[in-house]
Amino acid sequence: MEIQKIALFQGLGIRKIIHNNEWWLSLVDICGILTNSNDPGAYWRKLKQRLIEEGSEVVTICHGLKLEATDGKKYETDCANAEGVFRIIQSIPSPKLEPLKRWLARVGYERIQEIEDPELATKRTRAMYKSKGYSDSWIEKRMRGIVIREELTDEWKNRGAKEQRDYEILTAEISKATFGVTPSEYKELKGLERENLRDHMDDFELIFNMLGERATTEIHRNEDSKGIPKLQSDARAGGDIAGGARRKLEEKLGRSVVSKKNFLNNVENKKLKSSK
Repeated sequence: MEIQKIALFQGLGIRKIIHNNEWWLSLVDICGILTNSNDPGAYWRKLKQRLIEEGSEVVTICHGLKLEATDGKKYETDCANAEGVFRIIQSIPSPKLEPLKRWLARVGYERIQEIEDPELATKRTRAMYKSKGYSDSWIEKRMRGIVIREELTDEWKNRGAKEQRDYEILTAEISKATFGVTPSEYKELKGLERENLRDHMDDFELIFNMLGERATTEIHRNEDSKGIPKLQSDARAGGDIAGGARRKLEEKLGRSVVSKKNFLNNVENKKLKSSK
């Protein structure tokens, strides 16, 4: 299902829409904001033609998607995802873009550094969570969960998972058995949209999530599982192990581990307290 929204950029509206499970942005709107052109549509058409003549492949990743115009009607509009937008704006000569171009160059350099020294990526991820206000103990669990998740997806890849849909199905099996809800249902419970679900789990939620995924990985290896049906069965088994542990803890605590709480609410609560 496609969900259309308006994104604000430098105080002006850029139309965007969910397509293939990611945001796609209007290139006409982007050209209008970055160039102050009186006719952004003409500017984009001219830029698009120049890119085609130069043999640029970036135009091939643009798609015509129906967006609402000022007259309230929907028209097919050239759109691109984040990667396409970043590639296209580098072809636009605008002083407004210099800070962004420098940022893109820095990010590219950092990624090269991380390829040469993977530990840098871990350090930067820790620093990012710290800057957002997460506690050290939560960060440790989250980082460990990332490693466990990568080990599991590597197993899935080597044992027959090929499509993104395969990974989604297997993840949903573990989540349903562990928490009684699929990831999409969990996000709805927590009031999340595009945010990463795991970034909004508390300590217990992270722990049981890790248990379900780690147990699934070990079952795959122990039984040398192959093919989606067997991987799916293993995922349910791994999730059942974590789900059983969760239910035992809930009996002792007298409350559910599955929580509506999310980090966005925690941040807002801290802001309210600090403003008093």
